[in-house]
Amino acid sequence: MAITRRSFLAGTAAAACMPDIAGATTTEAGQRLVTALVADVNAVIASGASEASMIQSFAAIFDKYSDVPTIARYCLGADARATSASEMAAYTAAFRNYIATKYGRRFREFVGGQIVVVGASPVKSWIEVETSVVLRSRQPFRMDWHVSDRSGRDAFFNFIIEGVNMLLTERAEIGAMLDREGRSIAGLINRMNAI
Repeated sequence: MAITRRSFLAGTAAAACMPDIAGATTTEAGQRLVTALVADVNAVIASGASEASMIQSFAAIFDKYSDVPTIARYCLGADARATSASEMAAYTAAFRNYIATKYGRRFREFVGGQIVVVGASPVKSWIEVETSVVLRSRQPFRMDWHVSDRSGRDAFFNFIIEGVNMLLTERAEIGAMLDREGRSIAGLINRMNAI
């Protein structure tokens, strides 16, 4: 994915809206979390496992290190306010599987390479941890992780690959899927489960 004017502007817009879903933690804690996360991801991409097995492993990593409910709610946008508790639970489960599958396939492209932690710094009310994705077939590229403790524990709530912001990308994708389903949460859940 190349950095484009659109992705740069998306990243800028993300920086303006993130404080609503972030909370303070320390730079050291954020870097520790991502260091452990990266070790787990590197172990999966070096495992030689099948795509299905890798996706299951990435789903477990997503559960362990991310704030799934916050990410899911943010990506649903304004529709989250009118969604019942049972629908939100079903949507969150579908979202978790959708994200694990989509980005598990993306991380599978890193097979033969590794992710290296570069450093961490505070950004507004969260910690940004910079990593470098080192692959055999191309130049290394940057991947940033945003970490907060809003959920009551340190967890990542966003990542940016080569300037492409996961939160904003998925909020747009979920919104488009909702439009196709006539703003039906049940229809969205079914569509996400089918991906």
